[in-house]
Amino acid sequence: MTLRLVLGVLFVLVGAALVSVAVLGARSRLRRNRWAGVRTANTLESAAAWVSANRVAAPPVGAAGAICLVAGVVLLVGAPTGLSWIVTGVGVVGGLALAGVGGALGDRAAQLETASRAADQPAACAGTCAGCDLIEGCRPSSAQNA
Repeated sequence: MTLRLVLGVLFVLVGAALVSVAVLGARSRLRRNRWAGVRTANTLESAAAWVSANRVAAPPVGAAGAICLVAGVVLLVGAPTGLSWIVTGVGVVGGLALAGVGGALGDRAAQLETASRAADQPAACAGTCAGCDLIEGCRPSSAQNA
């Protein structure tokens, strides 16, 4: 009985936290922090990458939270049968899998955001110009003009 109660409360708390993070991420209101959200090197590179990653990760993370909430409620309310433990097992596996998928999708979105920002930056002259000065910037070489 005590194990069911502790696990049920734990699942409800984790589920509520995941749903909260998902809602904030979907609304682009989740600030960069140490504990919540998709936290990878790609997502922490810029504010735009953070917002993009957590917006993309929100649906699977929200689903993981909902699964954890259901598993917690089943443990707290349900009779101590084999079915409640099966629901708990499915809740653990499903919650972890969906949270992992959300993290992977968010990291990929941040990677694409960073790559698109890098593509928007002007390219350096890479040694193809005849001469550069501080006022005019990079000029094409005379061979390119001819």
